[in-house]
Amino acid sequence: MREIILIQLTGTDRDGLLAGMMDQLAASGTTVLDISQSVIHEELSLGVLVEVPRENQASPVIKDLLFWAYNLGLTLKFSPVSEEDYEHWVGQQGRRRHIVTLLGRTLTAENLGRLARVITDNGLSIFGITRLSGRRSLADPAAMPRTCVEFSVRGTPADISAMRAAFLELSREQGIDIGFQEDNAFRRIRRLVCFDMDSTLIQAEVIDELAKRAGVGEEVVAITEAAMRGELDFSQSLRKRVGLLRGLPESVLEEVAATLPLTEGAERLIRTLKNLGYTIAILSGGFTYFGRRLQERLGIDYLHANELEIRDGQLTGGLVGEIVDGPGKARLLKEIAATEHISLAQVIAVGDGANDLPMLDVAGLGIAFHAKPVVRRGAGQAISNMGLDGVLYFLGLRDSETMEELAAQE
Repeated sequence: MREIILIQLTGTDRDGLLAGMMDQLAASGTTVLDISQSVIHEELSLGVLVEVPRENQASPVIKDLLFWAYNLGLTLKFSPVSEEDYEHWVGQQGRRRHIVTLLGRTLTAENLGRLARVITDNGLSIFGITRLSGRRSLADPAAMPRTCVEFSVRGTPADISAMRAAFLELSREQGIDIGFQEDNAFRRIRRLVCFDMDSTLIQAEVIDELAKRAGVGEEVVAITEAAMRGELDFSQSLRKRVGLLRGLPESVLEEVAATLPLTEGAERLIRTLKNLGYTIAILSGGFTYFGRRLQERLGIDYLHANELEIRDGQLTGGLVGEIVDGPGKARLLKEIAATEHISLAQVIAVGDGANDLPMLDVAGLGIAFHAKPVVRRGAGQAISNMGLDGVLYFLGLRDSETMEELAAQE
């Protein structure tokens, strides 16, 4: 009769422990069925599930391992596993897998506990937890201004809409961001990222800034906010707002462009994605004049936005060409993906307004960034408390894998 044993090794980590343990097991021809290891603050936890061959006995194997561990000051625990239990465990691997991403400035026990409760209450089982962010210094917390933990879970949610709603409520209450996506091959091979511009890549609504200088700030802001909430048709509201800018000198565009701040984490995110070979696009209901500045600064591959009509050095209050609205963004996303021979499942879209929902919906990964409630509810994922570089964690990237971190290590 075969013997299946779960071996758990704990103690202070050091080089060579896995090799030493395997040397002991190899002498009896043991087969390794599963293995997992984690190290927290130099303390090792190593689990190995093994099958001892029929012609051998587990007792000598256990004895040799105990002697080896004792000499190294390590602790060993052995648990026999029945064939029935083992086969039941093997059968679990067909269950769907998902990734839950938790990120915040810092993470507390309450954050983790409440998230774990939502996961289990929805019929999912946590089988792995990985820290994606770098280690946080207590002496200099500003050096690592974000924390991210990734949960690997199995199962199918009882009510996925209710679970997403619970995640959004938890995010609002706790000041954290939570992502939930299927753990499939496409999650690891995204290739195209499409960004909105205003209030996504930059911390401003350009048309509001122009309106202030034209003396119609309050009127335009009111129309903008209504459009962002989805209360007004985007194309009509845009023409109405641009019409109020009639007579504004072209020189004001340059003044505004020079003052527009990038969103927190935008430059780090774009630089990392470009270095990893991603194609980057701006699909904006804003204006090409300002998009071109970002395109030059960040190395954006595609830019589609609205063209302000300018005559004799002044804005006419009109637009040139077709308006880039919500449906237009979704269409352009599909066109770029087709041009680049990229599956829609490999596309990421990031935006904050109601007019971004169509492209967030068609992309394999749609992320509402610091968005209005209607957009957060309609998008698959949301980042509401962190910088734009939080997108990297949704891709499963560790801080140590970003180009910024790698360059610092060279």
